[in-house]
Amino acid sequence: MTALIPFHNIYKPTGVDNDAAEDLVLLHGWGLHSIAWDAIMPALLEHFRVTVIDLPGMGQSPLPNGDYDLDFVVGQIRRVLPERCHLLGWSLGGLVALRIALDEPDRVQSVATVATTPRFTASDDWPTAMKPEILAKFAELMEEDYEGTLVRFLALNCKGSATMREDVELLKEILYFCGLPAQRALRGGLEILRDADLRAELPGLQPPALMLFGENDNLVPAAVMSELEQLTPGIQLALLRDVAHVPFVSTPDLFTRALLDFYRDRGVLDAV
Repeated sequence: MTALIPFHNIYKPTGVDNDAAEDLVLLHGWGLHSIAWDAIMPALLEHFRVTVIDLPGMGQSPLPNGDYDLDFVVGQIRRVLPERCHLLGWSLGGLVALRIALDEPDRVQSVATVATTPRFTASDDWPTAMKPEILAKFAELMEEDYEGTLVRFLALNCKGSATMREDVELLKEILYFCGLPAQRALRGGLEILRDADLRAELPGLQPPALMLFGENDNLVPAAVMSELEQLTPGIQLALLRDVAHVPFVSTPDLFTRALLDFYRDRGVLDAV
């Protein structure tokens, strides 16, 4: 019997020789799938061989049996990772990328995240984060109106962006392109965002790391950067102006410029 593995696609680079190219893996966020990265793919393919992966139960990925927690998702993604790679993760996908980089520093050459923190929900000792009741409300509403809750969440992703209306319409198109995600995957994903806490481990992260934030993000407040500066002084932080939770959709050129500058600074790419 064939084991279920996540959907993944490998794209050959356009600007460098395939045999010499390094591997970059993209991990999307809650409720969507890998087509969310399409706007930045041409710029990335100029420099990397790119693998896109749909998280279990989202996009075109099957949903094997098991408790849908962070270890489960990480275990599934590891099955289709290149032997050595750079990771780029957005939101929930960024949390997965950080977990893999912490666990397998010899396999992960660098890790970049966008709109991700080691803990997504606020607590007394982590105040600049999403209020837990926001996630709880989404979980409650999802049981009543699964599809409508997904669409409202997409709108919250884009709130605060200078291109909010266009961003929402594009994310809605992406949402329906592969069919709606499995409800078990959505419930499990919300529980990961509610419960996961990598703060104690993050200072020990070995691969070079970049964490990108949107200035007007309503889900991951940019103010968390001050907390991260104290927690992880070795990690590079960058703020993207006038964007919200999906800067690679709102301003793909600005986003890729910041990302590629990180790779150049770290010697992954040649300086311009």
